[in-house]
Amino acid sequence: MTMMAFLAACAVAIFFNRRRPLAERVETFAKGMGHVDIMLMCLIFILAGAFAAVAKGSGAVDSAVTIARALVPDRFLVAGIFAVAALISLAIGTSCGTIAATVPVALGCAEPLGISPALLAGAVVAGAMFGDNLSMISDTTIAATRTQGVAMRDKFWANAAYAIPAALVALVLYLVAGMVAAAPSVGAAATATAPVALKDVVAVLPYVLILVLALAGFNVVVLLFLGTGLAMVLGLLLGAFDGAGAVALAGQGVMGMGETMVVALLAGGLFRTIEAAGGLAKLTNWIARAVRGPKTCEAGMFALTGLFNLLTANNTVAIVIAGPLARACGERFGVDRVRLAGIIDTAGSVVQGMIPYGAQILIALGLARGAGMAFGAGALIGNLYYPPILAVAVLAGIVCVRRRR
Repeated sequence: MTMMAFLAACAVAIFFNRRRPLAERVETFAKGMGHVDIMLMCLIFILAGAFAAVAKGSGAVDSAVTIARALVPDRFLVAGIFAVAALISLAIGTSCGTIAATVPVALGCAEPLGISPALLAGAVVAGAMFGDNLSMISDTTIAATRTQGVAMRDKFWANAAYAIPAALVALVLYLVAGMVAAAPSVGAAATATAPVALKDVVAVLPYVLILVLALAGFNVVVLLFLGTGLAMVLGLLLGAFDGAGAVALAGQGVMGMGETMVVALLAGGLFRTIEAAGGLAKLTNWIARAVRGPKTCEAGMFALTGLFNLLTANNTVAIVIAGPLARACGERFGVDRVRLAGIIDTAGSVVQGMIPYGAQILIALGLARGAGMAFGAGALIGNLYYPPILAVAVLAGIVCVRRRR
């Protein structure tokens, strides 16, 4: 459904803008599809699909589920997944890497607990967006602080004033949702778990490797490549598959992300076409004219960054585009640059975590499809409790907090 919606939007963008020759419009669209950010996104999709398939085939997912159920009571598992994803993303600074590593484990809990896969995946994506927004090493944090000329530490505390209360509310909601979802399956058969064996500990080493290298500052592409390699080696040693089987699993994982990559390519071409037609400039001018004071400046920059994010499907790019205008607007109306840095970063986090064609949701959907648990983007977005709560918290702060000139 998402792919067909994008195809229709792309057709409108290409064929209804008659101010330039058709060949030029098609070339512009193709350049957008081939943009470096889109190609990098597709590379991450490829590696994430391969890693998830090989890790599952090697037994890593089943072992991780066994360990998780041994450590966390079933009724607390959804909330625990949200908290773990938040902490991992906060530590490694990448929501995509967190989702790629954590969603397969979360989905592995769905069948034994009878919990909706969309709820479990939603908890992961929501937690990942919390960490990505606050992390000191996140690319969005770097972009927001550099465009506003403020320290990362100051921006962290400005963001935390909204993000932490919103995350606590979301944690409670996931706790309630998890307890309700797990209640029908409570019983001897449902609660019985296999004991954790040495084989389980060995099998989850690819996930441990990803987290350790991420904390060491490795790129997400390198993380997934090395994690896939280790999963293949362990699968061979544990007798889960042979060499041909490992390659076949990796190929199946990549193919399972095919639709996800097509949507990303179409989104890149659509953005470049809209940009070339002057759509971004018109949008910027429209919001700039609506600014009348400090509060409308903050609200306007929140909206502008969010709208750019809708068009680009990349919160870092949206922040980079909106940042200079936000700084100029803040200087004109006396808005604290630290507040603006937090606001535009948060806007990107809110929108990026909820758009059905963003990398985060596409990765989660692709991994679910590869695991045979396909569900729609609407079902996943409906279980993202944190982003809308964060948006309400920020907008309430814009309206209620008094500013000093």
